[in-house]
Amino acid sequence: MADRSHPLCAVLNQVTVESCPGGLNFHCHTQCSDGSLEPLALAQQAQQLGLEHLAVTDHHSTAAYLRIQDYFSAQGEQGSAVPTLWTGMEISCLLKGCLVHVLALGFDHGHRALHLYNQGDAAVGEPLRADAVVRAIHAAGGLAVLAHPARYRLGHEVLIEEAAAIGIDGGEAWYDYDMQPVWSPTPVVCDSIDLQLKNLGLLRTCGTDTHGLDLKGR
Repeated sequence: MADRSHPLCAVLNQVTVESCPGGLNFHCHTQCSDGSLEPLALAQQAQQLGLEHLAVTDHHSTAAYLRIQDYFSAQGEQGSAVPTLWTGMEISCLLKGCLVHVLALGFDHGHRALHLYNQGDAAVGEPLRADAVVRAIHAAGGLAVLAHPARYRLGHEVLIEEAAAIGIDGGEAWYDYDMQPVWSPTPVVCDSIDLQLKNLGLLRTCGTDTHGLDLKGR
């Protein structure tokens, strides 16, 4: 369960079905993993969209973070409005024998606890277990979030329950499972995930999971 003193909790407590893609985006990718956008191009789009909060969650990489942070800092010094940037990374792991993705958010950049997962590819052996990933994220001062809970071999009902049991902090409540050109949450399934997360007292996030050239879609 989340450390409610974490500064990101106050932001996530305000997430609604309308938060993404114009206000918040806690799931997107750059060329530092399997995305199409260069980090600065993604940062510029985020600024143009007027995003309030952003986390870039490349797979097993935080290489984009400092580049975007430097850009936002320079823009801020010039008086331009920029999103609040949070650290992020998407980590592959095994949960109840099912390969899933966990988003690490708001951790200390460069923390040694996440070094093993920040090498461009999934870990092997014991570190591949979801409970090990959650512990590492917490040790680095971050929050652990189950990404797109309805995209796996096992149903979201089973996976979210299991994730809660190992101490995960939240889940990606609002997601475009239809992968439309412009992001829109998928009805029914997202409502079900949102309700399950609420009932378990877990945080809820949203993000476009952008891999293409437009931050407003996937």
